Amino acid sequence: MTTAWGRVEPTRKSEKPADYFPYVFAVVAGGLAGWVDIKVNDLLFTALLVLAPCMVLGLLRPVKPWRWVLTVVACVPLAELFAHIYLAQRLQRSQLYGSLLTILPAIAGAYGGSLMRGVIKNLRAGS
Repeated sequence: MTTAWGRVEPTRKSEKPADYFPYVFAVVAGGLAGWVDIKVNDLLFTALLVLAPCMVLGLLRPVKPWRWVLTVVACVPLAELFAHIYLAQRLQRSQLYGSLLTILPAIAGAYGGSLMRGVIKNLRAGS
């Protein structure tokens, strides 16, 4: 590809093939947390089920941990909406607001996992 100044830019090829497993894992974990939130209706348990996969994903893929937060947390209210529409589950307003509050432990988990990855990397480099 040539630019306006006549230079030839190299074509960019991705060095790694697309890796969809973390995104699938995030969607499944978020859906599971949403399902548990519907059945158990315990916000602390839902927060734990959001915190753990975000921490694992932040540890495995430490670059841009906010994407794991958004992916996992978005699935919780979507699961509740699905249950309300298709399963005729009665949804309470407080339950919906509580599912949106799961973003707080998700942020802590994803950024904590990313930080943990950096610490492990620094400890290995020092050995």
